[in-house]
Amino acid sequence: EKEFSAHQHTKYCIAVTSGTTALMSALAGLGVGPGDEVILPAWTWYACYDAILAHGALPVFAEVDDSMNIDPTDIERRITPATKVIMSVHILGAPADMDPILEIARKHNLKVLEDCAQSVGVSYKGRPVGSMGNAGIYSFQVNKTISPGEGGAVVTSDPSVFDRAARYHDCGMLRDGHAKVLAQPSHLKNFSSPNFRMSEFTAAVLRAQLRKLDRIVGDFRDKTTRITDGIKDLPGIQFRKKNDPAGGGLGNWVFINTKGKEQRDAFIKAMRAENITAEPMGGSAILPIATHIEKKETLQPDWPSFTVGRGKTIQYGAAACPKTIDIWNRYVGIPMDPKFTDQDVADIIAAVRKVYPVVMKT
Repeated sequence: EKEFSAHQHTKYCIAVTSGTTALMSALAGLGVGPGDEVILPAWTWYACYDAILAHGALPVFAEVDDSMNIDPTDIERRITPATKVIMSVHILGAPADMDPILEIARKHNLKVLEDCAQSVGVSYKGRPVGSMGNAGIYSFQVNKTISPGEGGAVVTSDPSVFDRAARYHDCGMLRDGHAKVLAQPSHLKNFSSPNFRMSEFTAAVLRAQLRKLDRIVGDFRDKTTRITDGIKDLPGIQFRKKNDPAGGGLGNWVFINTKGKEQRDAFIKAMRAENITAEPMGGSAILPIATHIEKKETLQPDWPSFTVGRGKTIQYGAAACPKTIDIWNRYVGIPMDPKFTDQDVADIIAAVRKVYPVVMKT
């Protein structure tokens, strides 16, 4: 915890069992509960929505832009007197546009939770993701940048957020280790909550992984930079929007824009014919159109998220996120690997240079 908080330029860290439990612990630290609203991007993983529901709060979706992250220009119209938190998800290894998001939060006296589950090792204008908002969370699940198999973390520099989140992840108690880290009197009493403590075995593996993180990120960026440099002269080619053009992304994908789903799918088919993996935007879901979310289905029919305040009338579905659906239909992604060889890089460049001009004419 001490090593990771130092790496992320924050004062406190809590090691937990997963990215999902990190979200739940962070929301607890921010005091989210029934009657509160949390704004989140329409394109993200189910855990973001689920964690909000777990606290009885209401998820409110905002559109994403061509960076595939939450669109800052769509946030303010989603704010109501019940809004408490903006969940800024740094999706698929790229940072969200934090400057305008933080400015909106200050203007409306809201908290910001950075979900860095898919962006461990990423920065925004020189600042590690997770260090800019009121709290940040990370996932160490097997598909993430570093992993002991499973795990997560919460970071914050706010002692009150740390106190509540640390208690929430450990049966409502503040044990000696975290009490020493807090280094000031706790004004909270014990309360009922789950046990999300990371095991010592998981932590030991993860600690070794952490010391490789910067090298892994550097290897990702090297491969991505070489590939984009090798295809950027193709007429009309457009890549994913960068919120930090000078760098800072993980570089675990190269995304190329097309005219729409038909052209995107043709691009994918042609790349696969060249033995190069290509996919639609993956790793997340367009949440408002998921059947159980559109129908607001929960474990119990009287769940407070949808029986209190605006939860009774809020509508999800495709009408809640047309821009996000359009973006998902347009982009084709080529996944990177930090261990790609020079030949792998050359093969990807050659395939795109062969396929792109043909497909873009269709």
